[in-house]
Amino acid sequence: MKKAVIEQLVLGALSTNAWLVKNKETGEMLIIDPADNGEKIKRKIQRMEGTPKAILLTHGHYDHMLAAAELRDAYGIKVYAMTAEQELLETAEYNLSSWWSAPYTMTADEWMVEGSRLNLAGFDISVLHTPGHTAGSCCFYMKDESVLFSGDTLFAGSIGRTDFPTSSGNQMRESLRRILTQLPEDTRVCPGHNEETTIGFEKRYFSLV
Repeated sequence: MKKAVIEQLVLGALSTNAWLVKNKETGEMLIIDPADNGEKIKRKIQRMEGTPKAILLTHGHYDHMLAAAELRDAYGIKVYAMTAEQELLETAEYNLSSWWSAPYTMTADEWMVEGSRLNLAGFDISVLHTPGHTAGSCCFYMKDESVLFSGDTLFAGSIGRTDFPTSSGNQMRESLRRILTQLPEDTRVCPGHNEETTIGFEKRYFSLV
């Protein structure tokens, strides 16, 4: 039986999706891509009556991580990101904050690699390294919950841009082919922007598969 309660906040100038995943059995919670408004996220957590246990970053662009350090300090929890994303997180030009916002950098507490398995807030999470949008982009797959948090790798009917620092169009094609061919079609996809979709829907209509 599924135990995840998943809620969304759309935040910031780029309408970034911050995802809050609560374990309805324990009240423990994950924060995925905390965007740029820590106060709104904290109010949402309070309404959901959750206890945050970790912050997960699908990638290091500024619009997905500006509130991460604030929430880390507020709840005494760790930030998880891909090892391959360290340079981007720690370089304002690469994480785009110096392009569209005030220059900002941060670092993670725990570094992940392809194949990392996390057990956080009572959830088993597979870390899929999906480079393309950035070198260290990843997706978080919760098999037992039939959900993929895809960041800016896969959107509903679209994909993330590949013209930023550390982006690669070739890597993006391979990453998309991997997740669309390997994951079950009924997998719910919670992306970094715009509305939800499913693997099955995108697999039927996506030209790269």
